[in-house]
Amino acid sequence: MTSNGPLRDPAHRVSPKAVRLWLLEALIAFVLLIGGSVLAGGWVSGSGWDWVPDWLEGRWWLLPLAVAVLTTPFLVAEPFVRYAVHRWELSGDVVYARSGFLTREWVFVPVSRIQTVDKAQGWMERMLGLATLEIRTASHAGSSTINGLDYVVAAGLAEQLAHRAEALRDDAT
Repeated sequence: MTSNGPLRDPAHRVSPKAVRLWLLEALIAFVLLIGGSVLAGGWVSGSGWDWVPDWLEGRWWLLPLAVAVLTTPFLVAEPFVRYAVHRWELSGDVVYARSGFLTREWVFVPVSRIQTVDKAQGWMERMLGLATLEIRTASHAGSSTINGLDYVVAAGLAEQLAHRAEALRDDAT
């Protein structure tokens, strides 16, 4: 097999509203993480355990501060990096999707192998008018999920994929 260079970007970006979704999800995780570190810091600081260093005694706020300093760059950067990376395309008889934040994943799903196409919406996605498209094949490795699609785009793509998959199966028999 020969390579013609790096993979090209899929043609379509996810909805710009996905940035708000991912920012909201990251913010919720950030608040839970800070809350947990406040509880853990208070518990360790006031425990009177011998293994706790003297400089940490009574300074419960150091743990949440460290967590905030270390996680804030991810909170701010992740939604924008994900938006720049997440793309999708339906070309011919293949669905091509790319996703990732710290790692990248490229998935090519032959339409003829598609068994089910599902739209999913969590409560935050519903609030923002977004949906997730789940494309499943018999092989887990051949399945794909496209997050952050506008609901109307996801519904149209799901219908289009279902019709193409049915037409390709009918042609094969």
